[in-house]
Amino acid sequence: MGTWDVGPFDNDTAADFCGDLDEAAAGEREGLVRGMLIRVVDTAGYLEAHHSDKAVAAAALVAAQCPGGERADPVYGPKEPLPDLAGLRGLALQALDRVMTEPSELMDLWAGSDGAPWRANIRRLQNVLLPPPPGEQLSLI
Repeated sequence: MGTWDVGPFDNDTAADFCGDLDEAAAGEREGLVRGMLIRVVDTAGYLEAHHSDKAVAAAALVAAQCPGGERADPVYGPKEPLPDLAGLRGLALQALDRVMTEPSELMDLWAGSDGAPWRANIRRLQNVLLPPPPGEQLSLI
């Protein structure tokens, strides 16, 4: 099927990544998310779309646990509970920045005018992942 919409879970690669998270032992899930984010951040050359799709999904899972974040897609996102991913906030932001930096196949694929909604979704995720302003208290309610 490939890609059917512009959201972080709206492609086969992201859905497969979420399936891998569901199949992993509970104690391994954070490492899978972290590992995918690091892989993308550390890519100096051409960043292939399948890695970017997974990193965008991983960043969306981190953002879902941040104030203002949206929950993961109930159909294509992970079904099993995820651990606290808040410590990956900065890494997730770096991964999204890398996805949006040349050379990036995913960015190239969405370069046309039809890519504006996809880019808007990436910017929304980036904004959620930004650290809160100094002195702002996070509510646990």
